[in-house]
Amino acid sequence: MRRIRELFADRRVFAWALYDWANSVFATTIIAGFFPVFFKQYWSAGADAVVSTARLGFANSLGSAFLLIAAPVLGAMADGSGARKRFLGVFTLLGVVMSAGLWFVSEGDWATASLVYVLASAGFSGAIVFYDALIVSVSKPDRYDEVSAFGFSLGYIGGGVLFAVNVAMTLWPEAFGLSGAAEAVRLSFVTVAVWWLIFSVPLFRMVPEPPQLGGAGVASGAAAVTSGAIAGLRSLANTFREYRAHRMAGLFLLAYFFYIDGVHTIIRMAVDYGLSLGFPSQSLVTALLITQFIGFPAALAFGLAANRLGPKPTLYFGVAVYVGVTVYAYFLSSVAEFYILAAVVGLVQGGVQAISRSLYARFVPPAQSGEFFGFFNMLGRFAAIIGPALVAITGLLTGSSRLGILSVATVLIIGMVLLGFVRESESKH
Repeated sequence: MRRIRELFADRRVFAWALYDWANSVFATTIIAGFFPVFFKQYWSAGADAVVSTARLGFANSLGSAFLLIAAPVLGAMADGSGARKRFLGVFTLLGVVMSAGLWFVSEGDWATASLVYVLASAGFSGAIVFYDALIVSVSKPDRYDEVSAFGFSLGYIGGGVLFAVNVAMTLWPEAFGLSGAAEAVRLSFVTVAVWWLIFSVPLFRMVPEPPQLGGAGVASGAAAVTSGAIAGLRSLANTFREYRAHRMAGLFLLAYFFYIDGVHTIIRMAVDYGLSLGFPSQSLVTALLITQFIGFPAALAFGLAANRLGPKPTLYFGVAVYVGVTVYAYFLSSVAEFYILAAVVGLVQGGVQAISRSLYARFVPPAQSGEFFGFFNMLGRFAAIIGPALVAITGLLTGSSRLGILSVATVLIIGMVLLGFVRESESKH
């Protein structure tokens, strides 16, 4: 408890972690919660179900493609210009404005809804590149695990609190002075924007800018960003040429790509899997809330465990639990068991993500943190490629959704094997 109190007492750490509290509401209320359902039932009203699903799929793909292409370049630009916070601010405003903009999209206007959602997702994902890179400004390497977990834990509780309010708005709109569930969902998008904006302010006021690439002073204005972009892009090219100097970072990223693919597959396929078993949608929303609120203390506990046992053994444990989750999911037969599954996922989901971030930070040169975390986020956000394909192919070949979800264990195990070759002794700090 003393170490947790210290995290809250450190103004810079708390201000940095509060951004997780701020932006996680986009992931819970919009991405995982209301946008997919509202897109199908409101903005694609009257369209064939297959067509509306395809539209939503293309919207999600465009958002992922943006990060895949842009994240490493953006990180390099920020490193070269010494303007990580400036870039974070630009992408945060993009995400905030576009989230609020969903309120204005008319019923049936799926094309505009798709465009606004893609831009909001780009703001959300792009901002995370620079947010993650700022961890080197608020913490020393021996506290990365705790600080990273602290951020994820605040994100879980913040996202869960607003999502719970938003769910209540849709269930009892009259109590909130709303005309119905549709207006409640639209207003939920606005609450995400307001929440995100307000709770981002402490980071910009209290968190310092990390060192500029090459140690130069931070210039101001468009010329500084332009010259920094050129320097950053040159650094990005050098990183490819000097890959051997960062071989542990590269090996960790490869392991991370596989096991986080499995983690994200479970996140994205859990609700669909529950529906395929005949569980009611209300129960699945409840399960999502269970995961959120258990994730808060669990992520903190993971940070403390990593500090005592080491990040790599702690991460191994978390990924191993996910393997067990896929096995348990195969035998599910009731809503109560689905709730247990949600609770177990909540215990490890934030911890795996937090310790992955802090372990990777150990291999990152501080002056190039934006660039390196660009790669990290590119893989993390673009993940869930192999897992969903395994689920689909296995399901088609066997006719069993249970075997489909069990197949996700494959990518998790591959990630664990690769992680075994990562040596913490080759840290850059």
